[in-house]
Amino acid sequence: MILQPLKVLSFGLLLASGQAWADSISQPTIAIIIDDMGNHVKTGRQLINLPYPLTLAFLPHRKHTAELARNAHYQNKEIMLHMPMANTLGLDLGAGGLTADMGKLDLTITLRKAIRSVPYIQGINNHMGSALTQNRDHMSWVMEELYNYPLYFVDSRTIATSVASRTAQQYAIPNLSRDVFLDHWQTRKSIHKQFGRLIKLAKEKGSAVAIGHPHQVTADYLEWALPRLDQQGIRIATVSGLWAIRNEGSTMFGDRKQLPSNSFALTEKVTSKKSEAANKL
Repeated sequence: MILQPLKVLSFGLLLASGQAWADSISQPTIAIIIDDMGNHVKTGRQLINLPYPLTLAFLPHRKHTAELARNAHYQNKEIMLHMPMANTLGLDLGAGGLTADMGKLDLTITLRKAIRSVPYIQGINNHMGSALTQNRDHMSWVMEELYNYPLYFVDSRTIATSVASRTAQQYAIPNLSRDVFLDHWQTRKSIHKQFGRLIKLAKEKGSAVAIGHPHQVTADYLEWALPRLDQQGIRIATVSGLWAIRNEGSTMFGDRKQLPSNSFALTEKVTSKKSEAANKL
């Protein structure tokens, strides 16, 4: 299949060209996050190889996470940590999850281990999390840790009463929220309908964020749909690129620079007790 040229937007393009920022105002833009990366090699590679700026969110401590994340980075994809968080149904979180019974120290250490397990990450979003994202204390502890790196946050909005985005704002963490789930129902017809909702929202609001998963039907649909975005007057961006559009071309962290991946240093804000525990990891 020959893919037609598509207007795409990454954060680097925004920084490199003032004209790119000016042009971006008038064109509806979408960002697509693919959650649950790290388990599925075949569809993971298919999504990584799509020549569009998808943002890929990797589960921590999974068999193929590090390998696929590096591959994705080399293919100019934006990388996130897909952080497992406690849900209201009591579903298993898998390795490295944040649970509602954790105190601040345990949560911070668990989150830090997860961050270090995924190379090249620029931000995180929640995997499940319908319970934890309603808890102001736990969300405050998460945002305190993200501030130290710094990393952005995307609220997957698995529950309407989430306080995650509001808490991120209080800690000056760049943040976005999910507008559409593409593949809650894993059929091409349903995904096509949800993709239409995404386009409609982007045209109405100027931009919109979707979350999908590495299901074969999703990967195949995106392979078909993304080359056709130009026909609908839609641009696709990374999460950081879309955030910059919504914030008039601002850089996410101002003069603060993100630390090199997997070599995150402790800051003075971390207590000596936390430092002692973290050094044993």
